[in-house]
Amino acid sequence: MTPEMNSGFFLTFEGLDGSGKTTQLRRLTTWLEAHGEHPLVTRQPGGTKTGDRIRALLLDSKTEGLAPLTELGLMFSDRAQAIAEVIQPALDNGHIVLCDRFTDSTEAYQGGGRELGSEIVLALHQTMCGDLQPDLTILLLPDFEASLERARRRNSRNGEVDENRFEREGNAFYRRVFDKYHEIAAREPVRVVVIDGDQPIEEVHQNVVRLVEAKLSARLKVTAAG
Repeated sequence: MTPEMNSGFFLTFEGLDGSGKTTQLRRLTTWLEAHGEHPLVTRQPGGTKTGDRIRALLLDSKTEGLAPLTELGLMFSDRAQAIAEVIQPALDNGHIVLCDRFTDSTEAYQGGGRELGSEIVLALHQTMCGDLQPDLTILLLPDFEASLERARRRNSRNGEVDENRFEREGNAFYRRVFDKYHEIAAREPVRVVVIDGDQPIEEVHQNVVRLVEAKLSARLKVTAAG
């Protein structure tokens, strides 16, 4: 096995809530495990004890009056901790890391939705995250209105954990997020692959598998042979 094949691989899923990204991450995890891989699966915000506390503050609908820059700072505090504690050690040990959201979400939601702009987000990412970039980002962008409706309906049924703070934002906020995601994809076409349209879950999964197989084909063949 070459050093490249023995190195870690960092894959992120992005998209609006209701886009199906979490479902696709879980299905990819199962597929990778069936092929002999044991990916580390995490999410943002969250994924560490400190991060889970930050997540509760950021997403709880009872959190009021949070300034956009405060929100941005909390997002990056969570991310810096996750990289130091979870993501970078796993990559250094040659693992596949699957992450539900990363800095693209911050650029879309705080840079776009909160209208802070991309420059401050990218600068903070370089400073606080060592400019760590995913090897592949899968951006799910199904129909805008359908995604939003699914997210709001899902969160209204979730009686255990209140994570509805962002879902209370209006359509104009989410349109800015949606547009910023498109801007990111256009800027980074090699890293970010867009799967758009309202495709069936299984069809999206097969598209995801093809993308991952293309990136990890040598590694998966070696694993299967072993």
